Amino acid sequence: MIFVCSPFQGKQENIEKAKKYCRYVVDLGYIPIAPHVYFSQFMNDLDPKDRERALEMNKKLLEFCDELWIFGDEITEGMRIEIEHFKRIKGEDKIKKINMKI
Repeated sequence: MIFVCSPFQGKQENIEKAKKYCRYVVDLGYIPIAPHVYFSQFMNDLDPKDRERALEMNKKLLEFCDELWIFGDEITEGMRIEIEHFKRIKGEDKIKKINMKI
């Protein structure tokens, strides 16, 4: 399973990009885990309590992932938190930067 780490920041356009990143992962034969695509359906990233809860749930999901792939041109604060947590639990060698233009 691949954790899709990409910008969200409560923006619908970022969800659309994340869906394309997920399709890319599927096309390579892996299972994408992109909680921002799922959680955004019923949580509000602009609400500090929801955001904190989502980040904690993301950390739990990271435990089940084999790799973390970074997509997009920027690393947001939420992404940084996910990346640092994944480094601690799985190691830096399991993190990849994917250069994909959409």
